[in-house]
Amino acid sequence: MHGPITLLLYLLAGLGGGFLAIRTGIPAAPLAGALLGAGLVSMSGKLEAAQWPQGTRTVLEIAIGTVIGTSLTSTALAELRLLWRPAILITVTLVMTGLVVGLWCSRLLGIDPIVALLGAAPGGISGMSLVGAEFGVGAAVAALHAVRLITVLVVLPLVVRLVLSLDQAPPTN
Repeated sequence: MHGPITLLLYLLAGLGGGFLAIRTGIPAAPLAGALLGAGLVSMSGKLEAAQWPQGTRTVLEIAIGTVIGTSLTSTALAELRLLWRPAILITVTLVMTGLVVGLWCSRLLGIDPIVALLGAAPGGISGMSLVGAEFGVGAAVAALHAVRLITVLVVLPLVVRLVLSLDQAPPTN
């Protein structure tokens, strides 16, 4: 198939996956669904690899940055004044853990250290995939983050509900 038609089919698969995922109620459903929809079509081998027009990635990076930036409100800044210590502790712990896990995966499982380090990094799938693309390993990093993201989106809400239900349970004598 020709480039524009292929891109249109990928976009339709992403839209379909995103809209279907919205019905699940999982957090970040549109992102996870679009990723799965386009990813499944891509992995099927039925279409050639997507060749996005020059500058598309830059426009998408700007769009993602803008979406994230708009969530940084004055309310978020006020909360950060109270939460700066946990923010630093969480950030340092996640970065150090990501480095350790990435290096272990590289050495123990024999995968490319760049893929392992970026795949274990505590960033979001879109950001880390874009960084991975800069190093020529975007697809592998996206795959690792997709597994992590989908697992976290499914498991963590269940754990939070379980913990909340245990906190609200009446004490036993």
